[in-house]
Amino acid sequence: MIAALGHADPSLLQASQGHARELAELHAVIFTQSWDEASFRQLLGHPGSVAFLARVLIPPRTIGLILGRIAADEAELLTLGVHQTHRRYGIARRLVAALMQAAKGGGARRLFLEVGRTNAAAVALYRGLGFCQVGVRHGYYERGQGQDDALVLALGL
Repeated sequence: MIAALGHADPSLLQASQGHARELAELHAVIFTQSWDEASFRQLLGHPGSVAFLARVLIPPRTIGLILGRIAADEAELLTLGVHQTHRRYGIARRLVAALMQAAKGGGARRLFLEVGRTNAAAVALYRGLGFCQVGVRHGYYERGQGQDDALVLALGL
């Protein structure tokens, strides 16, 4: 029962450049092509960047992340990930909601993102949140021996 509570109620923490190592370590666990600490530090140093971490208490660890940036009246979700053992508990949805709220508070009127066409779980998450397809970037992602198109999605805030 404690593990279920940990899944259902992670704490969300706004991340700063001081969390760059933590973000990079989790990103490396989640993604084959991950970003390093320097990349996170640089991205978080830009004006308009916003990031959140999801943490559980038992055992204490970071299990999710989201990073975006706001420029004028638009925002972009750059990366989102949840550790494999904590997926399907609504954590990604909470992270996106936190980014949406921060973006709206920062003056953004639309939130954009790119997602692999074959990433069915992510596509379903974003569509369930109300994102609509506004474009396609053909061959955008390298996937093992092939490529995957990126769907460009947008949501009005």
